[in-house]
Amino acid sequence: MKAPLNNTKMNVVYALLLAMAIGNLSNAQTTTSKGDSLRKDGKLEAAIKAYTKDYQAAKEWKVGYNLACAYALTFQKDSAFHYLDIVLEHDTSLWPLADADLYALIDDPRWSSIENDQIQRYQENHGVLKQPEYSKQLLQIILKDQALDYYIDQAKSHFMKEGSAPQWYYPIGAYKQEIVKENYEGMLQLLDAYGWPKYTTVGELAADAPLLVINHHEDDAVRKKYLEKIKQSCLDGEGSCMEYAKIHDRILVNENQPQLYGMQFRYTETRTLEPFPIVAPEYVDQRREAIGLESLSVYLKRKINYDWTIVQKKR
Repeated sequence: MKAPLNNTKMNVVYALLLAMAIGNLSNAQTTTSKGDSLRKDGKLEAAIKAYTKDYQAAKEWKVGYNLACAYALTFQKDSAFHYLDIVLEHDTSLWPLADADLYALIDDPRWSSIENDQIQRYQENHGVLKQPEYSKQLLQIILKDQALDYYIDQAKSHFMKEGSAPQWYYPIGAYKQEIVKENYEGMLQLLDAYGWPKYTTVGELAADAPLLVINHHEDDAVRKKYLEKIKQSCLDGEGSCMEYAKIHDRILVNENQPQLYGMQFRYTETRTLEPFPIVAPEYVDQRREAIGLESLSVYLKRKINYDWTIVQKKR
């Protein structure tokens, strides 16, 4: 007879399951290459070869960026920086500064130049940020919030196939919990120094950093503390209504109450995901529309491949 899991292992397994339900940020791509497929399957060395072949053939900067990410995920830092220095000249977004694939690079002295150059490119092409230094630090908060998620995704795939977490997941899960704790403390320091971030001062991507950290915190008291602030930012158009809905629903689900927006999921006996019970489910789209969210059927199909068939009404 196997001994029961101790509390540490139970917490790590729970963190894995929770991560699967919450999801993460991504810079969505419309096409999937051989390199992308290999990367998704956990075959990073093969993905590097595929990306290298494609990049040498066409010099497409997005392929080069994916190659840099694959090198970073395998901790081949010199190669990652080599390709980033080439391809980021063509990318005017702030996404690279929040991309968790590049987590292995952020303690390297070369990362500071990447940050400063990317902030400058963004401002030259999209307008001046009112708080560029704050924006830079918030983007790193996002990157750390999503840190190690590639490896956790591999553990998710194992769980879905085998019904248990792989043994190699436990140290990664424990380390992830340490990062989450440190990130929360860093977020508090930033809020004290700069105040609550807004879309109009730090940019839309950076402004959502506190919401991600708060949603991923283990204590509901933290979510409740900031809920009204998050809601007001949503209503003012200065923060993410999507993240507000996730946080609001998570509080309700954790208190064994039906959720309002359908943003929290649970496992069925067949290890597929479905939404937790929803209050007055026939009116959920009306509630979602009121804060600018798409219909639940569209969201669930995209997010967890779930068919939501309850006919919607309006009051």
